[in-house]
Amino acid sequence: MKKILSIFLSLLLTAPLLFAQEIPLPEHPRPDFMRDNWINLNGTWDFEFDSLNTGLSNEWQAGKSKFSKEITVPFPWGSELSGVKDEADIAWYRREIKVPENWKSKKTFFTIGASDWETTVWIDGQLLGKHTGGYTPFSFDLTPYVKHGKKQKLVIRVDDARRMFTLYGKQGYGNARGIWQTAYLEARGNTFIKYSHFLPDIDNQSVTIKGELGEAAITDIPVEIRFSNGQLAIAKVTAGQKKFETSLKINSPHLWSLEDPYLYDVSIKAGDDLVNSYYGHRKISVTPLPGTDIPYIAINNEPVYLQLALDQSYHPEGFYTFPTDEFMKNEIVLAKNIGLNGIRTHIKVEVPRKLYWADKLGCLVMADLPNSWGEPDEQMQKASEFTLREMIERDFNHPSIFSWIVFNETWGLKTAVEKNGKKENVYLPKTQYWVASMYYLAKSLDGTRLVEDNSICCGAGHTETDIYSWHQYLPGYKWEEFMSNLDTTTYAGSTYDYEPGFSQGNQPMINSECGNVWGYAGSTGDVDWSYDYHRMMNVFRKHPIMAGWLYTEHHDVINEWNGYWKFDRTPKYTGLGDLASGMADTDFHSLVYLSTGQDITRKSTAGTKEAVELYLSCHTGNKMPQSKLKISYQLKGTDEFGETYSSEKNEVVVDYQPWMQKQLNDLSVKMPAKNGIYHLSLQVQDMNGKVWHTNVMSFAVEGASAPNHFTVPAGSYLDAAFTVKSESVLDGKKANGLGTGSFQYSIKGDADAVKGKNGYLLLELSSRPTYMRDDKDAEKLKDLDYMLGAVADPAKNANAYPMTDTYLNASEVVISVAGKKANSLILSDDPADHRGVLSWFNQNEDGTLTEAGTYGYLVKIPLSRSQVRAFKKSGSLDFEIKTESKNGVAVYGKDFGQYAFDPGVVIY
Repeated sequence: MKKILSIFLSLLLTAPLLFAQEIPLPEHPRPDFMRDNWINLNGTWDFEFDSLNTGLSNEWQAGKSKFSKEITVPFPWGSELSGVKDEADIAWYRREIKVPENWKSKKTFFTIGASDWETTVWIDGQLLGKHTGGYTPFSFDLTPYVKHGKKQKLVIRVDDARRMFTLYGKQGYGNARGIWQTAYLEARGNTFIKYSHFLPDIDNQSVTIKGELGEAAITDIPVEIRFSNGQLAIAKVTAGQKKFETSLKINSPHLWSLEDPYLYDVSIKAGDDLVNSYYGHRKISVTPLPGTDIPYIAINNEPVYLQLALDQSYHPEGFYTFPTDEFMKNEIVLAKNIGLNGIRTHIKVEVPRKLYWADKLGCLVMADLPNSWGEPDEQMQKASEFTLREMIERDFNHPSIFSWIVFNETWGLKTAVEKNGKKENVYLPKTQYWVASMYYLAKSLDGTRLVEDNSICCGAGHTETDIYSWHQYLPGYKWEEFMSNLDTTTYAGSTYDYEPGFSQGNQPMINSECGNVWGYAGSTGDVDWSYDYHRMMNVFRKHPIMAGWLYTEHHDVINEWNGYWKFDRTPKYTGLGDLASGMADTDFHSLVYLSTGQDITRKSTAGTKEAVELYLSCHTGNKMPQSKLKISYQLKGTDEFGETYSSEKNEVVVDYQPWMQKQLNDLSVKMPAKNGIYHLSLQVQDMNGKVWHTNVMSFAVEGASAPNHFTVPAGSYLDAAFTVKSESVLDGKKANGLGTGSFQYSIKGDADAVKGKNGYLLLELSSRPTYMRDDKDAEKLKDLDYMLGAVADPAKNANAYPMTDTYLNASEVVISVAGKKANSLILSDDPADHRGVLSWFNQNEDGTLTEAGTYGYLVKIPLSRSQVRAFKKSGSLDFEIKTESKNGVAVYGKDFGQYAFDPGVVIY
């Protein structure tokens, strides 16, 4: 756990696949637009940096200059998988190609899926062309220069010098320098198809096909479109024209949906050109949540509650480029496996094969236009408009994409102006109107999807948009207040979250970035995401006016560690199943959700009854055609003596109807008679016994007497001697010993008054490694620009404490009682997740965190009868916790960790 360098290790599951392939990413890069005759040019190319910017010399163009390096295409230079370090802004590529003899009757094109930024290509010294832009494909016609069956030299020069107007996105996580998508040769017909778009109409059971040829037709050309169901449509391109259009009735249409992502395979033939494609017959629209007037995004006329992840779409070794097709598929599988129904590919035009897997597996996609980091000048506007057109043209046929996001958080939209003698960056009205025009441009290019003008944050507002979205990062305890305010400010005509001159219409209101990572002072670094996430989900499901949410984020990246998975895609663990039997991460994303409100942990008094709020949120549609649901509940936990407790299981039956969002009657739950921490599990079942959802709420129970339990606060040790340091956490709720060393404790009490001859030492312990946050020099890193990729330890921030994952920090601990060794044990980890309920519950609500979610392991060490007698006689018992492991030790008290007891002795 928490080894920083581990994020740069090879993904072990995919490495064997990579090495088994002769070339990386051998699959056709565009299953939605594929010709049979093509040659993949990925693999080893000659490579050289042009550090002196020697320009377009004849020797370089012809490939005769010396190349001292080799690069693996299509990985960007500077990435580990490329095999080349980042040493300059300009570089040259060279390799030999051989165009097959049987392509003589065709045109030959060279295509690069994406190359950042200015790319110039020659064959045998002959200039083919130049392309500017870093995210979309481009092709050059080799036909006039091809020598079929013979070797020829292909040379490429890429200039990736930083220009403030270019669309750069968040490449600070790892630059997409040079070629970063598949390069290939392709045989096209002499009359070839440039693109073809499918516009399904499910209401009329038809589809319209629009397309364009690469060149104007010399004579009338028929275009045949054959569908996998056997149907055929005929279009025609008239002489002198390039575009074609036709419509076709679809017999018994098979709709694409999240549950059944059916794809129609289609071939398009124009003259001697044949392209294989596919499309999903589905509809994206807005419709009211049934029984309300609340607008929701709909697929095939049925509302969908959006549960998405922000996907930075990065790989630690390939940056923008993934090592294998299987890895891309697994990105979608990971999201679906925890119950998400979509992703937002953030500030990156996504790799087509990853979109293909979203199409094939049934996962929604919000597609971002990358941003610049300069001002919205003429060059920036031109670059944005060009890339928007290109990405929509390329990705039109992906049914998974349901929305285009043109801008994000006004990045690249502010202009420096002078105010009161100072320069300020301002989102000017003229820029706002240009942003609105970009919304209309996107709508003109694609009327089948929703378009968002600006995914807003930090004081900026919307202009023209199909979705009213907002970003917010808050501590878990602030969500109810925030959402209650939105209940009153969201309505047609409201100017809340809109720029002057614009107002809300009937758009669906969604969150399009949320979480706790930026909700605490200075961000948090790596921290247990699950506890605050749980509070947030509980609140969101109580406010159906919000049609969905988008959590930040799918996976960790270089400088953001708030992912469901680590950067290398190894898992993090929430531990929910230990709190409520059968509960898993998927329960946060259930179609049926039973919320107990924002406060998921509560103090209670032993033996009393607690009223538990219940709110039932159902987005089941017709998936559960019943009129009743059963809610079963049970209280389980551990008392202050380290003994487990379990109540009887009870149940109530409630009325149900599809899409219901309803406050239920409170539950009355009796607390145990002993102090401890107890977890109320709640299960929602249909009347056939199928479990649809499990949730949990915790109670820290106090007030019972315990005369046979003698304790000392964790922070009240007699002495501590550690090689790094010792410290008391949050007023003694926890004690940390960093490095090797020991804690000395002494327990006092009138044990003679207790009947009993036996006893045991009761502790909660974990390892406690030394993190960067513990280093006195950590402050030196406070000014790093994390947004653009400054690398630091995920545990640097004072609020951070790395979440439980697969990387362990074991520590061997020896416990001695009255100077005699009593036990030796291995503390396998320093975990931090939802199981550390008390470490979350007892945080100060001041915008900071102190080792939130940390917890230890229950340790019971029997005392000898002589030790018990000595304690009863003297009223004092001394013990030592010692480690010679570098990973230290932590001691937990009754208000921290997962057990509600201080270090102590139990006599019985």
